[in-house]
Amino acid sequence: MEKEVRVRYAPSPTGYLHIGGARSALFNYLFAKKYHGKLIFRVEDTDIERNIEGGEESQYNDLKWLGIIPDESPYEPNEKYAPYRQMERLDIYRKYAEQLVKQGDAYYCYCTNEELEERKEAQLNAGIKATKYDRKCLNLTKEQIEQYQKEGRKPCIRIKLKENHTIVFDDLVRGKVSFTCDDLGGDFVIMKSNGIPTYNFAVVIDDHLMDITHVLRGEEHLSNTPKQIAIYEMLGWEPPKFGHMTIIVNENGKKLSKRDHNILQFMSQYKELGYLKEAIFNFILLLGWTPEDNKEFFTMEEAIQAFDPSRLSTSPSMFDPKALIFMNSHYIKLLNDEEYLEFIKPHMAKAMDISSLSDEQILGIANLYKDELGYGEQIVEPLKSIVSPSPITNQEELEMVNKDSSKKVFTSFIEELNSLDEINKDNLKQAFKNVQNKVGVKGKDLYMPIRLKLTGVTHGIELINIVNILGKEEVIERLKK
Repeated sequence: MEKEVRVRYAPSPTGYLHIGGARSALFNYLFAKKYHGKLIFRVEDTDIERNIEGGEESQYNDLKWLGIIPDESPYEPNEKYAPYRQMERLDIYRKYAEQLVKQGDAYYCYCTNEELEERKEAQLNAGIKATKYDRKCLNLTKEQIEQYQKEGRKPCIRIKLKENHTIVFDDLVRGKVSFTCDDLGGDFVIMKSNGIPTYNFAVVIDDHLMDITHVLRGEEHLSNTPKQIAIYEMLGWEPPKFGHMTIIVNENGKKLSKRDHNILQFMSQYKELGYLKEAIFNFILLLGWTPEDNKEFFTMEEAIQAFDPSRLSTSPSMFDPKALIFMNSHYIKLLNDEEYLEFIKPHMAKAMDISSLSDEQILGIANLYKDELGYGEQIVEPLKSIVSPSPITNQEELEMVNKDSSKKVFTSFIEELNSLDEINKDNLKQAFKNVQNKVGVKGKDLYMPIRLKLTGVTHGIELINIVNILGKEEVIERLKK
């Protein structure tokens, strides 16, 4: 009987859910569900100084918002595999680290950071570019160990890499990959002197004890994989199958960096701006994976059925903000009235006081913008320009509203509005025609001065809709100013 497929998404709570992390989680989730397996949410919280409050919870909640529901986590543990936070598993790591020492595959190292830096500098000065640990502590005498302990030194534990050894594995994305132990930078630390494991050690122990069968992750982890396989070999364990997804690049072809502020990179930012989970999910689905039929829009169930890891790209994936906005616009248009109202209300409230309006009135205003919105927050600026217009400062626009013909247009339009008991699309159209006939202007000279006077801007929704939103009295008051 084949093993149950078990994959994991294991973030560090040093920040919020990043677009790259969301993609890794999604591909792992699709892979698990495709083969009727499980996704495990595990927390790599050993970087204590960089952990932020709420980082773990926000990542977990943002995954669930996207529809990526872990089967096991600190919140829904399977007792066989718990605990799911690394800081709660320190005794487990210590046990296996000491086992490696007893086997002769690891050793205690008493070197201080200062000593390591000095010896690294000496290697560089000697023309050795690929510096590595010089194994000073590999064969310490009993007396040397006692002396170090008297000095109060606390040792770390280093792995003892095999010499002239090649590590080969079949990558799910890249095919056959090989490294020699000489490529790994020397005997690396597996347990720090403070008793906290390093990433490459803890992840091996966790993946093995949690029965992880496949590891899909970003290509930045490719150099970590041989280090991890070396530990698997020493412990006599079968490693999982690895797959390394290509990097995500910006429009200039450069690797997406968290310091690149031209692109929003965190789920929390997209949620706040009014991006729909369906759009985000579809967008990241196509960041490095191509469906057979070039289909563009998927439900989660369709994506699970279609997902094939062999179609993961071997070329970098470009993050195109315009494509994301297009996708989001598509899903906004698909919202029914009830869904759209719930979606748009918080954004409208940033532009105007909607507390006295009925849902029908709010929806009436919101629907004027629905077909144009790329994301929810885009309604704020145009709506604010209607409700709370900024003063006109552009010289050309000032000249337009102060022209004699414009003043006549304002006066005539006020007269037309005063003659109406109620305003609607039909009688407003007639009112504009009447102004045109009386003043003798049309087109831009008729509509632009009124638009500028009412909103302070030269573009936006249809002028008739602006008059409807503001109401007769407010329009008259603004035109009189």
